[in-house]
Amino acid sequence: MNAANAPDIPRRSSRGIRVGALTLGGDAPVRVQSMTTTRTADADATLAQIGALVDAGAELVRVAAATRDDTAALGEIVAAAPCPIIADVHFHFDRALEAIDAGVAKIRLNPGNIRDRGEVRRVIAAADDVGVAIRVGVNAGSVGAPTAAEKDTQLVDRMVAMLAAYLEVFDAAGFENLVLSAKSHDALTTVAVNRRLAARWDWPLHLGVTHAGPRQTAAVRSAAALGALLADGIGDTIRLSYAGDPVAEVRDAVELLASLRLRQRRGVELIACPQCGRLQMDIQPVVEELREALAGVAAPLTVAVMGCVVNGPGEAADADVAVCCGNGKAMLYRHGEQLRTLRIEEIVPAVLAEVAADQ
Repeated sequence: MNAANAPDIPRRSSRGIRVGALTLGGDAPVRVQSMTTTRTADADATLAQIGALVDAGAELVRVAAATRDDTAALGEIVAAAPCPIIADVHFHFDRALEAIDAGVAKIRLNPGNIRDRGEVRRVIAAADDVGVAIRVGVNAGSVGAPTAAEKDTQLVDRMVAMLAAYLEVFDAAGFENLVLSAKSHDALTTVAVNRRLAARWDWPLHLGVTHAGPRQTAAVRSAAALGALLADGIGDTIRLSYAGDPVAEVRDAVELLASLRLRQRRGVELIACPQCGRLQMDIQPVVEELREALAGVAAPLTVAVMGCVVNGPGEAADADVAVCCGNGKAMLYRHGEQLRTLRIEEIVPAVLAEVAADQ
């Protein structure tokens, strides 16, 4: 089936809430989020990384609010950042109050780490006064071992129960600017617990696989879990968590959403056939040269590099620009129309020229 004729994913109905100038949930698109790896107290370094993340496609950026030095820098960061800033608060409710005073758009609280209900009520009141959103995020690692009464319960049940108990104080306060999340390093646990959240509450959901590891494994784990949920229409904002450069998180998150037609791809989608025995030439060098040359193109175009006549003409018909390679030559296509035959050394310059003409 041609992608243009494939059905769109019906989204789960959720409440729309405000995070700075953005809407989460409701009719808003799925938002891409990431987190800085800099020390938040170093405002210049943190702002530089926030800028790089936004350039890559992030719409929300979370920063650590672990120390008083971190929250002291938030005012400068919030004022200069090109997107809403989220403060990640783990153990000290005072950091949450300081972050709210500094003007963040949202804070993240972990029920496993800030348990005192009086402290939570103070944070809720401060956030409510100035319209700051709160994400209540449960991680599998913060749930702890089951008690004697819970010995026969599953991890997913305990995660949902912890979240439900924590939300009682928000319900009592009438606080409605909420986002929920439940994460695990295990893909199936992440899928199962978020399906439970989606069925029980209509708050926007933030998706992610926590502690997913380096990009090579984290990308697969995250795509397995988040792809399944997003294909079910579940999820209003996502973060891919990598042990490494957060810019890679954003690029892969954008690609994941684009693959599910939940976001327009930023730049060129490069399609290439696998290295099978039908190939009459090695197309890998051509693909790599084009990937590097097209990295800076912002226009949402599709470029196909095909290596045989089995799938090549069909892919070429659907692409904006394509080459179908054979034995020492290639056919150049533009919007499905055959243009001319190329020598191998002409492929890259010819494709780049057609891409430039299409921008």
